[in-house]
Amino acid sequence: MKFKTISILLLSSLSLASCSDWLDVKSEGTATEASFWKSDKDFSDALVAVYSNLELEETWGRNLFWEQGASDDVFFSRARGNAQMNLANLNMDGSTESSIKDFYNYMYQMMARSNNIIYNGLKLQSPSTAISRHIGEAYFLRAFSHFMIAYRYGRADNGVPFVRYEDYNPYDDSTIPPQRATVMENYDLIIQDLDKAIERLPWFNEYTADDYGRATKDAAIALKVKTYAYWAQHDKTKWAQIPALVDKLETEGGRGLLDNFSDVFTVANEWSKESIWAINSTGATIAGSIFPGICLDNKGWGRYNGWGNFKPTLELWAEYNQNDLRRPVTMMQYGDEFTFFGEKRKFYSSTDLECGFMFNKYMDPYKYGSVNEKGAGVSSYVSSNGDRPTTDLNVPVMRFAEMLLFKAEALIEQGHSPEAAPVLNRIAKRAGMGEPYTNPTIYNLMHERRCELAGEYTDRVMDLKRWTAEGYTDAKTRLESAKHGLKYLNRSDPASALDTTNGAEMTINGKTYKGVIQIMAAKTYDATKGCVLPYAVNEVIKAKGALKQNNGYPSK
Repeated sequence: MKFKTISILLLSSLSLASCSDWLDVKSEGTATEASFWKSDKDFSDALVAVYSNLELEETWGRNLFWEQGASDDVFFSRARGNAQMNLANLNMDGSTESSIKDFYNYMYQMMARSNNIIYNGLKLQSPSTAISRHIGEAYFLRAFSHFMIAYRYGRADNGVPFVRYEDYNPYDDSTIPPQRATVMENYDLIIQDLDKAIERLPWFNEYTADDYGRATKDAAIALKVKTYAYWAQHDKTKWAQIPALVDKLETEGGRGLLDNFSDVFTVANEWSKESIWAINSTGATIAGSIFPGICLDNKGWGRYNGWGNFKPTLELWAEYNQNDLRRPVTMMQYGDEFTFFGEKRKFYSSTDLECGFMFNKYMDPYKYGSVNEKGAGVSSYVSSNGDRPTTDLNVPVMRFAEMLLFKAEALIEQGHSPEAAPVLNRIAKRAGMGEPYTNPTIYNLMHERRCELAGEYTDRVMDLKRWTAEGYTDAKTRLESAKHGLKYLNRSDPASALDTTNGAEMTINGKTYKGVIQIMAAKTYDATKGCVLPYAVNEVIKAKGALKQNNGYPSK
């Protein structure tokens, strides 16, 4: 958790297989501290060490998503140990959640590396235009990694550790960063960093394709929106900051919704006006997020090594209106037709624990290619290494639809629901639902947010936690409820009938289903813990009083 300087030896020897040339750093001998931090390339190479953390299995590849097992949307379709199940059961103790410990450490590593770039960049008297932009990237990445820790660990009475270049000696490795008194202090520092990033960064549409995947002005503004939304949990006045920022993304940044929801999750549109920040990924060079392979049915029907870790629940299926165009794009049910390595198939799932569904949002790259003589799927869009199942599809982290949803939420929370109606109606109309809202409620917002963002890294669990903290009891009910799936008589037959003997009849969201099975039990959410995760007990002990544990969690 200590801030450390970048290893120059590491930077000079990095050779990362990546989807953009700027991520490929070639070995050019051993640099020294005196000779580094001079050229545009030095700063670009240093940024690779920051961006590379976005691609790890321990971050946006898989580990961060284990937390979503506590939501009402996600089911673990393979047996898991305490590291994952404690997260899913809201039973964290600060000792056994190893999955999030790695993520925590990597975010602090990103902050440290970003700090070093900023520190050395601002020492230059006349930095080039490129170096100035790279400093802007570092400000964004420092803010982004800081935000990912702050909203998940920070409380109104207990902030998260953070130090910036202005306040520290980058060569002093003796202490942990000071813990901020409140998370509001963290959010303020994040906003300050984002403003500095916005000053230096270009809009996405000012980049050439060679630089796609770098931080942009668009991404910094979008992260300001998210930061204010989480800050508003503690200070309602922050909602007022959001609408103008979202409008700026559209009017000045050229951001907007694609006409068709199904087009959003395609390789062809991964750099579209709707995608604001994503994990830049490719199958051919095995770089980026492995999340599409993580969600793919285990063993991929014999064609590819899908991992099958995360599956959607019946509760999520039932949330959608029958005619909602988002549901078939988001989920597959038995009998749904799809193309897999050039073959037409109908969905079924005979592996691991049963639920009857699979996420469909990340399946576009698997359409292409063919099946070889050994029965394996082969495609340039998909990694040839099933143990590192990246694809050509970028994994979204922030997109414009979510910005509209935050704008609508901000207006509703300020008592301006009629003004939120046209914003929510843009989302609903694209989903084929017409324009149903004239005076939307927070529950309408919750519905649209769930249907629009299901299966994405937008943190459904924290949505439910923050809404619970704001007094919306329906959110707490959903957070605590058991999760269900559908049981079929013949799991290997996409046309199989439901097993009504071993499955029950159940009404969910006003809709009656047969063949229903419980796949994860109900749990209890202790709201006194303030939505947040525990710091690792070992870190608290090692800090010797410099790190205060969050309320309700053990310190030893």
